[in-house]
Amino acid sequence: MSATAMVAVEDLRVGMFVHLDVGWMSHPFPLSSFKISSIEQIEVIRGLGLKQLRWSPERSDPEPVAVLPGNAAPEPVTAVERPVDPAEVARRAEAAWIEHQQSSLRVCERQYMEACRDLRKITDRLGAEPQQAREAAEQLSRAMLDKMLVEGDLCVRLLGEPLSDRATAHAMNVTVVSLLLARSLQMAEPDLLDLGTGALLHDIGKLALPERVRLPRDDFSTAEHALYRDHVAQGIVQGQRMGLKPAALLVLAQHHEFADGTGFPRASKLESQSVLARVVSMVNLYDNLCNAAMPSQSLTPHEALSRMFAQSRNKFDVTILSGFIRLMGIYPPGSVVQLSDDRYATVMSINAARPLKPRVQVYDPSRSSSRALHLDLEQTPDLGIRRSLRADQLPAAAADCLAPRLRVAYFFDVEPVTAPADAPALV
Repeated sequence: MSATAMVAVEDLRVGMFVHLDVGWMSHPFPLSSFKISSIEQIEVIRGLGLKQLRWSPERSDPEPVAVLPGNAAPEPVTAVERPVDPAEVARRAEAAWIEHQQSSLRVCERQYMEACRDLRKITDRLGAEPQQAREAAEQLSRAMLDKMLVEGDLCVRLLGEPLSDRATAHAMNVTVVSLLLARSLQMAEPDLLDLGTGALLHDIGKLALPERVRLPRDDFSTAEHALYRDHVAQGIVQGQRMGLKPAALLVLAQHHEFADGTGFPRASKLESQSVLARVVSMVNLYDNLCNAAMPSQSLTPHEALSRMFAQSRNKFDVTILSGFIRLMGIYPPGSVVQLSDDRYATVMSINAARPLKPRVQVYDPSRSSSRALHLDLEQTPDLGIRRSLRADQLPAAAADCLAPRLRVAYFFDVEPVTAPADAPALV
C-alpha cells in the first residue's frame, strides 16, 4: 500500500493520484481514487467544497514543480545495477495483479454498501415523506448512471456475500444489471434515469405485505398467492403518492409482465409493455432464479441464463435477451466452472466488451486461499472454460477455496480494455 499525504485543492495538478474521502454518491467520478487526467477534473474536485484531500506521491506523475531560487536540486543517485531474477519479477507481477483485483473488489463492495444504505433510507421515508423519497431515488439513479456514462469498458463484478437485507440486495442487483444492459443497448439518457428509478423502486409494493408473502413460495395458499401478486397494485399506489414520472411508474406496473402474456397482473403481451419494463422484467426474473427464497432452490448464474434462453425465450423481447447474453456472457459472474485444463474456478468478473473471456479465481491446491490464483482468460488464449458446475459438484478442497456464493450480488467497475501489461498469464 503506497503512502499518502495531504494536498490543498489549490495545489492539485494533472497526474496526481488522489483519494476522495467522501461518499461515492457525493462526486461524479467512477472511482473515489484515481489519477487526475485533465484540468476539468481538477475544477470538478474544487467544486466539491473540499479544502484538501489525500494523494499518493508514489502513484503519481504530476507536472514538474518549479524549483524556487536558492533551493538547489539534489544530486541524482546512481542506482547500482543488480542481476534481474526472472522468477522474482514474475512473482512480483503476480502479486501486484492479485492485489489489483482484490483492491478493485474492495472498492466495489464499499460502493455497493453505500448505494444499499441510501436505498434503505429511501424506503424508510416512503410512508411519511413520499415526495422526498422520490427525489432521493432519482438522485441515486442519477449518481449510479454518472458512474456508468464514462469512456471505456465497464466490468460486471461478482461481490462477496452481500451484507444487506435480501430486498435491498435484490433491488440493487436488478438496478445495476438493468442499467448496464440498457447502456449497452444505447438507450437515451433520460430513459436510463427513469429506468434506474423504476428498478430501484420496483418492489416497493411489498412493503405493505406480511413478511411471509413478500417472496414467492411453492407452498403458498390460493389467498397468499393472490396477496403476493397484489404487490404490483400496491406499488402503483405508492409510486403515485411519490409523484413518479410515467415511465418509472410503468416499470413498477409491468415488472412481472412477459412478452407471451403469461405474466401478471394484466397478462399483457410485448406490444403493450414499455421497453424499460421489458428490461426490468427480464433482469428481475434472472435475479430471482439466482437468489430464490429457498437457497436450496437457487440456480447458478449459468443455469439461470441457460434456462431463460432454452425454456423461456418467448417471455422476453429478443433484442433485450440477446443484449443480456452479450453483457453477461455464457458464464455470468458467480458461475462455478471447470477450465479446459481440468482446474476448477469461479467466474469473478465479465468485461462487457469480451464476455467469452472472463476473469476467474482458480483453485490451485499448491496455494493457500489467501493467495488464490486470479486469471484473466483474455491473457491466456490457450485456456478456456469447458463446462459449468453446481457448487455441490466441486471437490471439498476446491469448494473450501472458491467458496461459492449462497447469494449472488453484482456491481460494476470501470476497467481498462485489457489487463495491465504485468498481469500474469499463468496456466
